[in-house]
Amino acid sequence: MLAPLEDITGNAFRTICYRYGADLTFTVMTRVEGLAKRNKSTWSRLEFHDDTPTVIQLVGAGEQYFKKFLSEFRPHPGFQGFNLNLGCPSPDIVALGQGCVMSRRISKTRKIVEIFKERGFPISVKMRLGLTARDKTNKVYLNLLRGVEADFFIVHARYGLQGYTTPADFSVYEECVSTGRKIIANGDIKTQEQIDDLKSIGVIGAMIGRAAISDQLIFRRLQNQQVPLLQDVLNEYKALAQSYQEPFKYQKNILKRAGTKYLEFSER
Repeated sequence: MLAPLEDITGNAFRTICYRYGADLTFTVMTRVEGLAKRNKSTWSRLEFHDDTPTVIQLVGAGEQYFKKFLSEFRPHPGFQGFNLNLGCPSPDIVALGQGCVMSRRISKTRKIVEIFKERGFPISVKMRLGLTARDKTNKVYLNLLRGVEADFFIVHARYGLQGYTTPADFSVYEECVSTGRKIIANGDIKTQEQIDDLKSIGVIGAMIGRAAISDQLIFRRLQNQQVPLLQDVLNEYKALAQSYQEPFKYQKNILKRAGTKYLEFSER
């Protein structure tokens, strides 16, 4: 899966990653309150130009906003469901009681998930190991997994206040799988050895974000498939981005990092 990345995962980039091996893609994180209030710039984040398999990622906490948005939402070709963001560590989001602090709000999260299920929409959850090191130590993420019934859970193996210079903790996945939930791994995934290890403990998929910006062919590489030249793929992306009128900042963020290593973009 291609992870949601702010100012990165527009339609053109999602389509390129899908063409070259990603099974599923995610929109950038979108505030449900803005959608419910019919904010034009917020709705523009949900513009779709093709049928690339796409999950819409939402962040929020007010049940009334989710209900209002869903009453007006009409699926597009390629729509594969919704994802509830419980992973964003942004102080602005956390201050609103949203993002990764929601890992402590199990009852609230359960109610929001039920809103989607009652309306027949697929719903998954993307989460971290809590907001703080204490949350991780107290294993609030296991309480969330046991207390909420989503279609699958994407577990970014860091807590919210943890920087990207600290490696993701893959040791948490075995206990996550033991809850009986469908678990997708996320964070620092870039090698076939990691994929094999995750499979061996029952993880059913992997989500890749930052590594895909530097190498859009990583999905094919991890499937042991032949790959074209990266420059040819970048040219394909540029043509598609122009056709879809992708925001220039999206194109700039991708093209200047292709073929490089970087840490400054956070997976939401």
